[in-house]
Order: sequence, then C-alpha cells, then structure tokens
Amino acid sequence: MSLFDQPAFDAHEQVVFCHDQLTGLKAIIAIHDTRLGPATGGCRMWDYATEAEAINDVLRLAKGMTYKNAMANLPMGGGKAVIIGNSKRDKTPELMHAFGRHIERLGGRYVSAEDVGISPQDMAEAATQTAHIAGLEGKSGDPSPYTAYGTFLGIQAALKHQTGHESLAGKRVAVQGVGHVGYHLCRHLHQAGARLIVTDINQDALSRAAQEFSATVVESDSIYDQDVDIYAPCALGATINDNTLSRLKASIIAGAANNQLATEAHDLILKQRGILYAPDYVINAGGIINVSYENAYDASASKQQVEGIYQTLTDVFDTANNQDLPTGKVAASFAQQRLNAA
Repeated sequence: MSLFDQPAFDAHEQVVFCHDQLTGLKAIIAIHDTRLGPATGGCRMWDYATEAEAINDVLRLAKGMTYKNAMANLPMGGGKAVIIGNSKRDKTPELMHAFGRHIERLGGRYVSAEDVGISPQDMAEAATQTAHIAGLEGKSGDPSPYTAYGTFLGIQAALKHQTGHESLAGKRVAVQGVGHVGYHLCRHLHQAGARLIVTDINQDALSRAAQEFSATVVESDSIYDQDVDIYAPCALGATINDNTLSRLKASIIAGAANNQLATEAHDLILKQRGILYAPDYVINAGGIINVSYENAYDASASKQQVEGIYQTLTDVFDTANNQDLPTGKVAASFAQQRLNAA
C-alpha cells in the first residue's frame, strides 16, 4: 500500500525513513504540520510486528501532536518518531547517536523527546549528535510527572462536569499502565483518596503500585471489566475499540495514553453511551507543555500552564454539552481553529 493511501495519512508534510547499517537503526519520523512551529513530539521505541504497523502508529501520533500543541497554545507543530525494535534488547548508545544524526539532517524541522521505550538518558545520547532534542536533564527534564499532573487535573475536571464536584475520595479508578506516567498519576490519585485497580505488562511496576498505593492488581485484559467510576488508559493507544467499549463500566474515560480511540467513530459511540471522554491530546499535554520551557526553564510557569488543562477541558465539555456533540469532535474543532489562524 502506498504511504499516501494509508488510512492514518492526513496531509502529513513529510515522512522520513531512517536507517543505519552499523547500529541496525530502523526509524520513521513523521512531520504532520508545522504552521505553528517546528514539529515537536517524542520518540517511541517499540517492537512492531510489521512496518505497516509502525507507519500507522507514527502517522497517528504525529497528527495527535499537532492537535495537542495547538490545544495547549504552544508555538510548536506536530511530529513524532518511532524506532522499530525491542527497547530492552536492541537499544544502544550508538543506535541513539545514529537516530540523533538523522534528526540533525532535518535542520530543526523536527524536535524530539522521550516516549514509550525511550528515557531521558537515551535522549541525552541522541543530543550528542543534534541540538534538536528536548526533555533533557538540567533543562526541562523528564516530562512524565507533568503529563501525570495534567492528567490528574483533567480527571478532576471531568468529575466536576459530570457530578458537580471534583473530589476523588472513594472513587474507583482503573489505571491501565503504571510506567513513568501511570505511576505518577497513581500517586496523585492515591493521595486524593481514590481506590486504584491497575494492570501492566511489567510485574515490577505492578508490585510497586500495589505496595505504595494499595492498588488492586488485575490481569491485562480484565481491566476493561472492572466496576469503576473512571477508566484511565496510560499505556499504548487504541484501547477503546469495538472489542472493549461494550465491556467498560466506567462513566468517565480520562487517561494519559495517546490515540486512545481506535477510530474517530468511537467518539460518537462514547457520547451515545453516556460516557464522558477527555480527549487524549488535551488531557495529556502536561509533558509537552513542560518541554516547551526547555531553553529557558521556569518550573513555576510550567506548572501554572499545565494547570490550565483543567479549564481547557472544562471548555471542551461545556461546548460539547451545549452543542450536543462528542467531546473529541469539539476538541478537534478547537485545534483546527488555531491552526487555520496561524
């Protein structure tokens, strides 16, 4: 299938296939839209089953970054990178150096940061070859705590909209994925009095969540069947799909994962089922907001801007309610308005 015929292709400006024979690097960089500024988004390392799967993922993720940066009112466009491989087996400093050299060849059109399978330390290796890296130690640092904080505030905003109050005391929350972001989100939720049900493919991460937050651990697939108030997807995307949607008992979906809906059609289905959905690229923007302060870091200003996620989501919820529209459609409309005004 031609790249231009891919279902996830949506007027992307540039897609770059990167290879380095010495290190075995196979990566794809997708630049979706640069009207607001350089395409900025993380690099994910994942053991994709096929190249087509990797292409689909990077195209969707890059578009999501365009909308995320627009909704967060950042001077950044949307882009993303994926490295094909097992992050525990295939990743080396030399591979990250090769990736950095490919970023450098783009001349600043794409700025990268860490994502699933990539750490700030890995990005530091890439940064030895290019200046177009964000989220480095000594600057804005690991964006995960800020992503989690913004997601927590978004959950509060969803509760406030649906119930009239934002208290999480006694609320049951199913957190899917307790890695970097999910762990910090669980900490906020636990401190707020929520009862946690968690799952992850990493047993050490699950044990930590159970010990520190008194979380109940369940098998990966059974997370959808839990009797909870809130479902918080914090792992990979497309977990809200035809196979899982009918199983969900939560009345709110609010989590940190990217591309949570398998298709745009699921946005309308959630509305029809009375489930309040916090659009992923709005609620999980805390990390990229923090990254935006990379070159003149101001922790206080970053935190204050992340706290704006609460009001942004409230505006999305209120508009969706007033216009009888799905929340995802409203958020996309807001983002497009900013892009068209650029």
